[in-house]
Amino acid sequence: MGINILGIMSGTSLDGVDLALCRFTENKNAWNYEIIEANTYPYSDGWRKRLEETSLSDAFTFASTHIAYGHLLGSYVKDFLLNHKLKADYVASHGHTVFHQPDKQISIQIGDGASIAAECRIPTICDFRSMDVALGGQGAPLVPIGDKLLFGTFDACLNIGGFANISFDKHNQRIAFDTSPANIVLNLFALDKGYPFDKGGLIARNGSINQDLLTDLNNLNYYHIEPPKSLGKEWVDNVMLPLLKTYNDTTENYLRTFSEHIAFQNASIIRKYQLKNVLITGGGAKNVYLIERIKAYAPDAGLFLPDENIIDYKEALIFAFLGLLRLKQENNCLNSVTGAQKDNCGGCIYHINP
Repeated sequence: MGINILGIMSGTSLDGVDLALCRFTENKNAWNYEIIEANTYPYSDGWRKRLEETSLSDAFTFASTHIAYGHLLGSYVKDFLLNHKLKADYVASHGHTVFHQPDKQISIQIGDGASIAAECRIPTICDFRSMDVALGGQGAPLVPIGDKLLFGTFDACLNIGGFANISFDKHNQRIAFDTSPANIVLNLFALDKGYPFDKGGLIARNGSINQDLLTDLNNLNYYHIEPPKSLGKEWVDNVMLPLLKTYNDTTENYLRTFSEHIAFQNASIIRKYQLKNVLITGGGAKNVYLIERIKAYAPDAGLFLPDENIIDYKEALIFAFLGLLRLKQENNCLNSVTGAQKDNCGGCIYHINP
């Protein structure tokens, strides 16, 4: 007997909301999955601006955005299921991260679960990070348990989205951490050229590496900290962007240099832990130039690009799976990944009675 859960993911790059209706079945204590249908809903200019400004808003505006965004997500769910003539048993929503400062025990994802459920009339699971953060953990990354249970045939799973993160087993324990900023920075430079992103890395390919900037980027303190560790938009705003602004270079050179930085940092992890069979997903998996550069730095690793549905919707799939584990009251967050006091089962459930 299977269960259909609609996973929702909004990344820091603000390119849109990913929805994936997933069917899960259990067979001899192993989970099988199928992405039945998936789609991305791009943000309107108004919503993109609103989400960008939420971290700077007053408390009332923050609260009203949290609720309005929940209703927006619920309307996407209704539209998605109606258009595809499908039904979901549950919705599992990551929400949109506004604040992520686990050192201060803060990680806030907006998108009110009650509003989602009220809008689409489907029980909704949300707020996956709070329990882990309350237990002293990073609250991130959350996908590694899904990597382990759904994609365990790979040595490692590397996702390149707004931030790049990797997950793998070390001494029979799953560890995972953010490896570098990625599209959250690349997309900013692409916008200077009038594009939402650098398709295939074509602009970067035509630039030159600024060696001094590359050295400064690779010497940032974060890269010398042992995991567990995670990155947030605040770190990019307060540390990364000010460094980039100290250099006066062309957009092409910025994109080339930052792509080199991403490639170097991620390949360094692959080499350090001798990872041979690496699954790559996220928008960065479609950046041909970036993948070429990672391969150049890690020539002995096998980098595997799956079908487009997994590349685009793996995180939405895994949040659907985290929702399933929450329903079963099984751990969906690993302290070996986050540094929390113990493994835990995070998520709030909003039920709609018939």
